Amino acid sequence: MLDFAIEKSDAGARAGRITVRGHSLPTPVFLPVATQAAVKALTQEELRHLGAQIILGNAYHLYLRPGVELIHRAGGLAAFMRWPAATLTDSGGYQVFSLASLIEVAEEGVTFRSHIDGAEHLLTPESVIEIQHALGADLIMAFDQPVGYPADRARAAEATARSDRWAERCLAAHARRGGGKLVSDGGPTGQALFGIVQGGFEPDLREESARRLTRLPFDGYAIGGLSVGEPKELTFSLLAHTAPLLPAERPRYLMGVGTPADMVRAVGLGADMFDCVLPTRLGRNGTAYTKAGKVNLKNARYQEDLGPLDPECACQVCRTYSRGYLRHLYKSGEILAARCLSYHNLHLYLRLMEEIREAICAGRYQQFAEEFLRTRNENA
Repeated sequence: MLDFAIEKSDAGARAGRITVRGHSLPTPVFLPVATQAAVKALTQEELRHLGAQIILGNAYHLYLRPGVELIHRAGGLAAFMRWPAATLTDSGGYQVFSLASLIEVAEEGVTFRSHIDGAEHLLTPESVIEIQHALGADLIMAFDQPVGYPADRARAAEATARSDRWAERCLAAHARRGGGKLVSDGGPTGQALFGIVQGGFEPDLREESARRLTRLPFDGYAIGGLSVGEPKELTFSLLAHTAPLLPAERPRYLMGVGTPADMVRAVGLGADMFDCVLPTRLGRNGTAYTKAGKVNLKNARYQEDLGPLDPECACQVCRTYSRGYLRHLYKSGEILAARCLSYHNLHLYLRLMEEIREAICAGRYQQFAEEFLRTRNENA
C-alpha cells in the first residue's frame, strides 16, 4: 500500500519519503492542483520539467465532468491525462459544501445540486470511495464535512463527529473493495487512503477527531478545514496543536495551505504534504511570487521595468522575459501572461520544497526558516 520513512528530522521539520504503487516521493512535497485533470495554463510536460512528482485531482469535479466511467475506461486519471507520475484525488467534501446548491446533509451522505447543470446527486462515503477507486489515483481521501470560518461550536462539533463516522465508513468500503483493487475487473491495486482530521476552530474538537481517526488504520492523515478565512495565527496555532497528535510514522498532509511562507512555517510544525491553488490562481491574475515576496504586475511601476521577474530565479521565464514585457502581456489579455506567471510560481513552489528538504537534511532548517521568513514580504 504505502510506505513512509523519515530520513531526517530537524527542529520539528521532517524530510521523508513516501513510496506508493511504484512512485517514490521525497517529502516535504507540494502537489500542483489539477482540479479537472489539468493544472491551469500548463501542460503535463511542463509540470514534469518543473519537477512535479505528484498532482491533485478532485473527485467532485471529475465525477460531474467528464464522468468517472470515461476516466476509468481510459485507464485511470493518470492515463487519461497522460501524466507519468503519482496522483492524489481529494474526496470533494470541500467542493460539495462550497460550490453546490440546495445541500441536504444526512447521516447517509450529502444530497446536492450540481453547480454545472443543477442536476441532483447523492454522495455517500461509500460512493466517494467507489468514485476514487474508478479514478485510480495513488492516494485517495476520506469523505468529510468541513465548516467555514467562523463556525459556532455546536455546528463544528456535529460536522466533526459526522466526518469521523464517515471516515470509518470510507475505510470499510475501501477494505471491502480490496484496499483499492477493482475486484470486478482486476483494475489498479494498492491505493492508499488518508483520513482527514476536522474540528473547526476548536482545539479540543480537533483533538477528539485526531484521537478517533488515529485508532483507524489509515495510510496517512490529513489536517483539513484550515485556511478557509480564519486569521493566520489561528491556522498555525491549530496546526501546532493537531500535528503532534498524529502518528509520527505516517505522512501528515496539510490541505489547502498556502503561501510560501505558510509552508515554511508548517514544515516546522511537522507537516509533510501541501497543495494550494495560489501559484496558478495568482499567476492568472498578474501576480508572481519571488524570493522577496509578491510582485503585482498590475502596478504601473513595472510598466517600463526591463529587469527579470525575479533576479534570483533560474526558471526559463525569468531568464527570458522582463517585468515590463510580462506586465504588457497581462494588460493586453494575452494568454501567455497566465502561462508564464503560473510556470514561474510553480517553479518557485517546487524549488522551495527542495530547499526545505536540503536544509532539514543538513541540520539547518531553523536557520533557513528564520532567514526565509525575515526576508519575505508577502504583501509586496
